[in-house]
Amino acid sequence: QVQLVESGGGLVQAGGSLRLSCAASGRTFGRYAMGWFRQAPGKEREFVAAISGVGDITYYADSVKGRFTISRDNAKNTVYLQMNSLKPEDTAVYYCAAAWTIATMNPSPAYWGQGTQVTVSS
Repeated sequence: QVQLVESGGGLVQAGGSLRLSCAASGRTFGRYAMGWFRQAPGKEREFVAAISGVGDITYYADSVKGRFTISRDNAKNTVYLQMNSLKPEDTAVYYCAAAWTIATMNPSPAYWGQGTQVTVSS
Protein backbone atom coordinates (compact mmCIF):
# COMPACT_ATOMS: atom_id res chain seq x y z
CA GLN A 1 0.00 0.00 0.00
CA VAL A 2 1.27 3.47 -0.93
CA GLN A 3 -0.10 6.70 0.48
CA LEU A 4 0.42 9.87 -1.53
CA VAL A 5 0.10 13.41 -0.22
CA GLU A 6 0.29 16.37 -2.60
CA SER A 7 1.24 19.92 -1.70
CA GLY A 8 2.21 23.14 -3.40
CA GLY A 9 -1.02 24.12 -5.12
CA GLY A 10 -2.39 27.62 -5.01
CA LEU A 11 -3.38 30.71 -6.96
CA VAL A 12 -0.98 32.15 -9.53
CA GLN A 13 -1.24 34.64 -12.36
CA ALA A 14 -0.96 33.56 -15.97
CA GLY A 15 2.68 33.24 -16.96
CA GLY A 16 3.71 32.35 -13.43
CA SER A 17 5.15 29.18 -11.95
CA LEU A 18 4.30 26.66 -9.27
CA ARG A 19 5.99 23.51 -8.04
CA LEU A 20 3.85 20.66 -6.82
CA SER A 21 5.24 18.01 -4.51
CA CYS A 22 3.95 14.55 -3.72
CA ALA A 23 5.28 12.71 -0.69
CA ALA A 24 4.89 8.94 -0.67
CA SER A 25 4.87 6.53 2.23
CA GLY A 26 6.68 3.23 2.27
CA ARG A 27 10.14 1.89 1.60
CA THR A 28 9.58 0.83 -1.99
CA PHE A 29 9.06 4.25 -3.57
CA GLY A 30 11.77 3.72 -6.16
CA ARG A 31 9.96 0.65 -7.54
CA TYR A 32 6.97 2.70 -8.63
CA ALA A 33 6.53 4.86 -11.67
CA MET A 34 5.01 8.15 -10.58
CA GLY A 35 2.72 10.50 -12.39
CA TRP A 36 0.50 13.55 -12.30
CA PHE A 37 -3.04 13.89 -13.55
CA ARG A 38 -5.45 16.79 -13.42
CA GLN A 39 -9.18 17.37 -13.47
CA ALA A 40 -10.75 20.68 -14.40
CA PRO A 41 -14.35 21.52 -13.44
CA GLY A 42 -16.80 19.69 -15.66
CA LYS A 43 -14.07 17.70 -17.38
CA GLU A 44 -12.67 14.22 -17.06
CA ARG A 45 -9.39 13.55 -15.30
CA GLU A 46 -6.49 13.71 -17.76
CA PHE A 47 -2.90 12.57 -17.79
CA VAL A 48 -0.24 15.25 -17.35
CA ALA A 49 3.16 13.61 -16.86
CA ALA A 50 4.89 10.43 -15.71
CA ILE A 51 8.36 9.36 -14.66
CA SER A 52 9.91 5.90 -14.33
CA GLY A 53 11.08 4.44 -11.06
CA VAL A 54 14.70 5.46 -11.51
CA GLY A 55 13.81 8.69 -13.24
CA ASP A 56 15.34 7.95 -16.63
CA ILE A 57 12.12 8.00 -18.63
CA THR A 58 9.51 10.74 -18.70
CA TYR A 59 6.30 11.31 -20.62
CA TYR A 60 4.20 14.43 -20.97
CA ALA A 61 0.82 15.36 -22.35
CA ASP A 62 1.15 17.51 -25.44
CA SER A 63 -0.66 20.34 -23.67
CA VAL A 64 2.12 20.73 -21.08
CA LYS A 65 5.19 19.65 -23.02
CA GLY A 66 7.92 22.27 -22.80
CA ARG A 67 6.27 24.02 -19.84
CA PHE A 68 6.04 21.33 -17.15
CA THR A 69 8.84 19.14 -15.80
CA ILE A 70 8.38 16.02 -13.69
CA SER A 71 11.20 14.85 -11.44
CA ARG A 72 11.70 12.66 -8.42
CA ASP A 73 13.98 12.29 -5.42
CA ASN A 74 13.92 8.66 -4.33
CA ALA A 75 15.92 9.43 -1.21
CA LYS A 76 13.08 11.71 -0.09
CA ASN A 77 10.21 9.56 -1.44
CA THR A 78 8.99 12.60 -3.33
CA VAL A 79 7.96 13.41 -6.87
CA TYR A 80 7.69 16.96 -8.19
CA LEU A 81 5.92 18.78 -10.96
CA GLN A 82 7.50 22.09 -11.92
CA MET A 83 4.94 24.13 -13.81
CA ASN A 84 6.11 27.18 -15.75
CA SER A 85 4.36 29.57 -18.13
CA LEU A 86 1.05 28.67 -16.55
CA LYS A 87 -2.16 29.36 -18.45
CA PRO A 88 -5.74 29.75 -17.21
CA GLU A 89 -6.54 26.44 -18.89
CA ASP A 90 -4.10 24.73 -16.50
CA THR A 91 -6.57 25.42 -13.70
CA ALA A 92 -7.53 22.07 -12.18
CA VAL A 93 -7.16 19.77 -9.23
CA TYR A 94 -3.82 18.02 -9.67
CA TYR A 95 -3.48 14.44 -8.51
CA CYS A 96 -0.35 12.45 -7.83
CA ALA A 97 -0.40 8.78 -8.82
CA ALA A 98 1.76 5.69 -8.48
CA ALA A 99 1.85 2.77 -10.90
CA TRP A 100 3.70 -0.53 -11.11
CA THR A 101 5.27 0.53 -14.40
CA ILE A 102 5.27 3.68 -16.48
CA ALA A 103 3.39 1.75 -19.16
CA THR A 104 0.45 1.20 -16.80
CA MET A 105 0.32 4.76 -15.48
CA ASN A 106 -2.22 6.02 -17.99
CA PRO A 107 -5.07 5.55 -17.50
CA SER A 108 -5.01 3.20 -14.52
CA PRO A 109 -2.42 3.83 -11.84
CA ALA A 110 -2.54 1.72 -8.71
CA TYR A 111 -2.65 4.55 -6.17
CA TRP A 112 -3.95 8.11 -6.06
CA GLY A 113 -3.35 11.11 -3.86
CA GLN A 114 -6.14 13.34 -2.62
CA GLY A 115 -5.36 16.21 -4.99
CA THR A 116 -4.25 19.82 -4.72
CA GLN A 117 -5.96 22.81 -6.35
CA VAL A 118 -4.12 24.92 -8.89
CA THR A 119 -5.82 28.09 -10.06
CA VAL A 120 -4.34 30.28 -12.78
CA SER A 121 -5.85 33.72 -13.12
CA SER A 122 -5.82 35.65 -16.40
